[in-house]
Amino acid sequence: MSKLGRRKFLIYGSAGAATSMLLKACGSSDTAQTSDSSTASSGADSGDVIKVGILHSLSGTMAISETTVVDAEMMAIDEINAAGGVLGKQIVPVKEDGASDWPTFAEKATKLIDKDQVRTVFGCWTSASRKAVLPVFESKQHMLWYPVQYEGQECSNNIFYTGAAPNQQIEPAVNWLLENKGKEFFLVGSDYVFPRTANTIIKEQLKAKGGKTVGEDYLPLGDTEVTSIITKIRAALPNGGVIFNSLNGDSNVAFFKQIEGAGLKPNKYPVMSVSIAEEEVRQIGTEYLKGHYAAWNYFQTVESPQNDKFVAAFKAKYGEDRVTNDPMEAAYIMVYLWKQAVETAGTTDIEAVRKAAIGQEFDAPEGKVKMNPNHHISKTVRIGQVRDDGLFDIVFSTDGAVDPIPWNQYVPETKGYGCDWTDPNKGGKYKV
Repeated sequence: MSKLGRRKFLIYGSAGAATSMLLKACGSSDTAQTSDSSTASSGADSGDVIKVGILHSLSGTMAISETTVVDAEMMAIDEINAAGGVLGKQIVPVKEDGASDWPTFAEKATKLIDKDQVRTVFGCWTSASRKAVLPVFESKQHMLWYPVQYEGQECSNNIFYTGAAPNQQIEPAVNWLLENKGKEFFLVGSDYVFPRTANTIIKEQLKAKGGKTVGEDYLPLGDTEVTSIITKIRAALPNGGVIFNSLNGDSNVAFFKQIEGAGLKPNKYPVMSVSIAEEEVRQIGTEYLKGHYAAWNYFQTVESPQNDKFVAAFKAKYGEDRVTNDPMEAAYIMVYLWKQAVETAGTTDIEAVRKAAIGQEFDAPEGKVKMNPNHHISKTVRIGQVRDDGLFDIVFSTDGAVDPIPWNQYVPETKGYGCDWTDPNKGGKYKV
């Protein structure tokens, strides 16, 4: 895996250019369809089927997280098909492997749209992959549904975001830490657009709230050489303090094992993660994460009839040892939100569906969600602490759903801006 310099990575992540190789492809991806996909011709809505794209990393460093998101999307599709489909037609998913390689994501998005003629795409995890495909969807006036929390500072008419904006995850987590765990923060993340932008937000928020950033360090995505970061944390926080973690992929395995091995226990060095959920805890090992924290909108331990049904269905389909998590839940509900939008529009025409998606509501496992005019959904904010069984005790929750704010109100360059795709005079970025 190639190690990319900070400057090139940030330029690529912010511009979405597909000219810089960020990671070596981890093998060629192939197209996989459901067993009845042979009934589909090259047309998107041929006969009794509607083709949709599923574009995630099924190999490479991000496969640890993204393969489970595909499971959730497939479960939603199977449920919808079993209930009669959409507009009387069966959904046929066309799977593509982004292979944890951003130019590959752009290539596969183009294939799904031009060759497979899918009516929408459910996909991506990292912001680098989303930035890579964004020009494809915008140039072709197509539609991507994106299920993962992210750094904000974006509001595209061609994307529907069902994960958290920063004011629905990062900012509440910082506030909770300041009130409960300390004022001194060390920021650690993977070296690409999401962690760097998230940390820019955190640093501005800490300035405004009386906190202090005592250190900041990054690893190339997938890098497991974390010893130097542990050394820096100990030097910057000799008496303990908060570690805010935005590492992604396999780097988290090495990070948490070495944090534990170095004796940085959660009672003195609590780690707050924004990309670690139940599946990652299961794969890394509960013994390394017990007592640490994560901020999400959904945990498997949410108590509601909708969540009970969701968890039971997932375990029945994939095994009792499997767990659910926030990105999986956001991926699951985005398929249903798209379905509802298609049914409201009465067609799979992309422009009609785009308009019909705004205002859609769904009784999700996390609680009721609603698609806002800025293409983001209202979501409940929760903070969980890893417990003995690898699940999370929910130690904080907002009373209800929090409206999304894509343009950050702590960062001076975007303070005061909003997004509203129902008003052509406002659009993706306007001064409120």
